[in-house]
Amino acid sequence: MSGSLWLRDPGTAARDTLPRTPGRHRPSDPTGTDPVDELAGRLEDFVAAAVHPDEVAALLESDGLTDEQIRRRYGHEDSFSLAEDLYARVERRFPRPEDPAPGPGSPTLLGCLLRGLLFTLPGLGHVLAAPVLAGGRTGYAPLLAAALAGWTWNQALAHRAYTRLGQGDRAAAARALLRGAPVGVVLGTAAAAAVAPAHAPAVLFAAGQSIYLAAATVLLVLGRERALLPALLPLAGGALFAALHPMPAWAHLVLPLASVTAAAGLAAGAVAGVLRPADPSGRGVRGSRRAELRGLGDSVPYGLFGLGSGALVLHVALDSPPFAVALTLGTGPAEWLLYRFRAEALARLRASTSPRGFRLSVAAALVRSLAGYAGALLTLMAAALLLWPGGGGPDAAPAAGALLLGAVLWTGLLLQAFGAVLSPAVCCAAALVPLLLPGSERLFVPAAASAVLVLLVCAQLGRITAHR
Repeated sequence: MSGSLWLRDPGTAARDTLPRTPGRHRPSDPTGTDPVDELAGRLEDFVAAAVHPDEVAALLESDGLTDEQIRRRYGHEDSFSLAEDLYARVERRFPRPEDPAPGPGSPTLLGCLLRGLLFTLPGLGHVLAAPVLAGGRTGYAPLLAAALAGWTWNQALAHRAYTRLGQGDRAAAARALLRGAPVGVVLGTAAAAAVAPAHAPAVLFAAGQSIYLAAATVLLVLGRERALLPALLPLAGGALFAALHPMPAWAHLVLPLASVTAAAGLAAGAVAGVLRPADPSGRGVRGSRRAELRGLGDSVPYGLFGLGSGALVLHVALDSPPFAVALTLGTGPAEWLLYRFRAEALARLRASTSPRGFRLSVAAALVRSLAGYAGALLTLMAAALLLWPGGGGPDAAPAAGALLLGAVLWTGLLLQAFGAVLSPAVCCAAALVPLLLPGSERLFVPAAASAVLVLLVCAQLGRITAHR
């Protein structure tokens, strides 16, 4: 994601504080709502804290809204005219300098922890399918190949869809997901078949895994991730039952299939729910398809970051499954700390009196965020070792490696959230070098990669213009 605007659910109630200007063209909306009101509601926290309409205009331009799109969707001539309208509609709510500024759609800690749990629960499908996927790591090779292909494609697809959401075009985001999600399923299944064409059960399971990844991407981007929780109940219940009692062979396949089917149905319903009221005639799809083809190259670095980060997590999973579970659960507090860092940086931007003071405050906020993430990750790693069957005692080297890889992933996500994605992708790829190194030398590369990313955060996010 490149911008906090994309991280907000566009379902906030709209606000209307400005009378309609006589003679101004208002685009028709089948839902009967004013698109400017909808945009004002979605950006309310940011606009309320802005000190001048130009701040709002800078936000609109940074998220890719062109004058043509603004005229077509919002009836204004350019971003400055739209920004003035938004600025007038939203009541001023300036934060105190000592308080973190509210970012657009800042989530609660509980909500982020729930997302981390949702990212972890699908792993129970592999536990249920273990009797079918015989052959040790060889049997899991198709699943790993499909996962890497899916993470790469879906990360790039999510960027494309979030870009459309950031431009205020929810229907275009849904169309991008509708066209891109099936491609991810085909790529994941093809990757699994290429690795082990003779292992039919593993390839079929990888196809189901690819369908789930595509469905989860759709629901996460459209802000419907909580719908995944009931869809995952068959997996959770089946894994718990299998840990206590033997299950028939058919149940090991039927329960994961039930969760995949439910997730796919929910994703299809979410896309249909967006497209049906947005364009009931379907005439607008052809024109928007040309627009969606522009700028595809911008999503490639996000796909590379998905490939690098996914490979790092899979490497940890092969060496120490409990630590991989901790890393996945840690995405919850990691996301919350990303929001907190942005909010604190915005608050320091208003309180600082010099560029040097602002850079120092950003560095201090980064240290606090990294310390908080390391503490959360250590706690989760300790809990995973205690609960994992045969987990054994802590091992210093794998634990240090998992912590360093966690730092690489968190700082990479932070840079990506501010639009700097190429350097995190390169550093994640460099952090894969330890796969070829023996013993304690493995720790050097992730340590160097995390240090480079920390320096990049201080250098790039220490600039005032990075927080417009």
